[in-house]
Amino acid sequence: MPHAAAHLDRFLHAIADPTRRRILRALKEKGGCSLDKETGLCAGDIEQRVKLAQPTVSHHMRILEKAGVVEAKREGHWRWYRRNENLIAEMVRGLQGQL
Repeated sequence: MPHAAAHLDRFLHAIADPTRRRILRALKEKGGCSLDKETGLCAGDIEQRVKLAQPTVSHHMRILEKAGVVEAKREGHWRWYRRNENLIAEMVRGLQGQL
């Protein structure tokens, strides 16, 4: 159980920031990816959606990725991100069990 609690803490830290929640909402929208993916966005798309500079977006994406909330994949010179819906659902269930 300590591992699950630590994972939940990392998840909560990642989603505590309003900017990261805006990024997660943007990643949930369908059809906005410049790489023609149904879900997810490339880093440039995220920058445009949340109106932040590339270094700031990279900082937030690193935190979300480290917590497992987003998955990243390199395609050519693009970095494509999508939400980890399975982990998000698991963390919500874990949070319900803790409260």
